[in-house]
Amino acid sequence: AAQALASGLRGSGIWLEVVAGIDSVVLRFDNAALSRSDAEQQLETLMANDFEGVAASSDVVEISILYGGEFGPDLPAVCETLGLTQQEFIALHTGEYTVDMLGFIPGFAYIGGLDARLEVDRLPQPRQFVPAGSVGIAGGRTGLYALPGPGGWPLIGRTSCTLFDAQSDQPFVLDAGMRVLFM
Repeated sequence: AAQALASGLRGSGIWLEVVAGIDSVVLRFDNAALSRSDAEQQLETLMANDFEGVAASSDVVEISILYGGEFGPDLPAVCETLGLTQQEFIALHTGEYTVDMLGFIPGFAYIGGLDARLEVDRLPQPRQFVPAGSVGIAGGRTGLYALPGPGGWPLIGRTSCTLFDAQSDQPFVLDAGMRVLFM
């Protein structure tokens, strides 16, 4: 919902910057041209006029995941904690989701909609290095690491899909509001 709202607010032409989070939207405006109260009034007017924002993308990015083993070193412990077999875990995890936002490190995708039976905590001690393409879960979300970096999410697998291409006009494959299909 925050992504759809932010998308619609960007199209209004009033705001200098619109940044969507998971459950919030931050607006930046030129306070020399628009007072805070005028900005609040503009936002209230937009919201009162049956503002619907923009729907999520109808395109689906397919992300194949190699679960467990060297690519998902935390999967056995996660399954033990949840009382699931690895096959049960994979069956619950595969499916269609929506990218809520990018953040933490460039291109890191926070993907919502994870089945409540897969709820686990972050690791007590973060890793200093997580390879690009790694797939983690924590706090009811799946996280995809487009770039290598540190991370505290239990790693359940890795994708061979290229999530970052420096030569592309749009270097990160995923963006907020996109739908993904874990396979």
